[in-house]
Amino acid sequence: MLERLQKIISRAGITSRRHAEQLIQSGQVRVNGRVVKELGSKADARKDRIVAAGHLVEISAERHSLLVNKPPKYVSTLSDPEGRLSLRELLRGFPHRVFPVGRLEYNAGGLMFVTDDGDLANRVLKAAPHLPQTYWIKVKGRLSTEEQAKLAAKLHAKIRPLRAAAGMKTAANPWYEVKFSGVRRDSLREELFAAGHPVEKLRRVGLGPLELENLPEGAFRQLGPGELKKLSASLDRIAGRADRVEKSIDGEHDSRRT
Repeated sequence: MLERLQKIISRAGITSRRHAEQLIQSGQVRVNGRVVKELGSKADARKDRIVAAGHLVEISAERHSLLVNKPPKYVSTLSDPEGRLSLRELLRGFPHRVFPVGRLEYNAGGLMFVTDDGDLANRVLKAAPHLPQTYWIKVKGRLSTEEQAKLAAKLHAKIRPLRAAAGMKTAANPWYEVKFSGVRRDSLREELFAAGHPVEKLRRVGLGPLELENLPEGAFRQLGPGELKKLSASLDRIAGRADRVEKSIDGEHDSRRT
């Protein structure tokens, strides 16, 4: 069956569909020995020999999806031209080729989703602006109740202070939990900096229904069938809402024409 090259490459777990398009355009994809640069090009994964960025494209029915607890000062890619530590160091020992879905800034730590399921990765990336995320942030100074309310209103977020462990004194620079969707992390930093509470540490602990829980820093674990089912259901709900909004907009345009 003929399929677009970027979809085949992504489904093989070599990279995301978006990055596969970049590989095609940069001349790093060959089909039966011939360089292909056109994005609309198609091939048959069962019959054609496809090589992307030096990797032979092989479709496997088995899929692997992981959560990684990225430490700060690791890049959220599998390699770095500057020689900084990357996810590849954290995934050593895992026998399958997986790739990260989305990014987490260099100085931040926490949950990253990696997979070799290109279709699932594409769904996550498409839903990313609307996928709820949960962060733990450590800020300079304490946020007053009024400051928390203002920040929550500006970012359409939920904010609450994290409780200190039993027997510990309340810290001068405490941690807060922030839940939001559709907002860039930069906006969170900017608003807190403007309020005189710059972010000292940032850690993502939730992405949609996925939770970091007690996974140690620098470690990874495979997602179970139940977690994948919840993730898929969450992505379906987001896609459904987007379709309804699009149909509503199209309906308004049609009514104006008539």
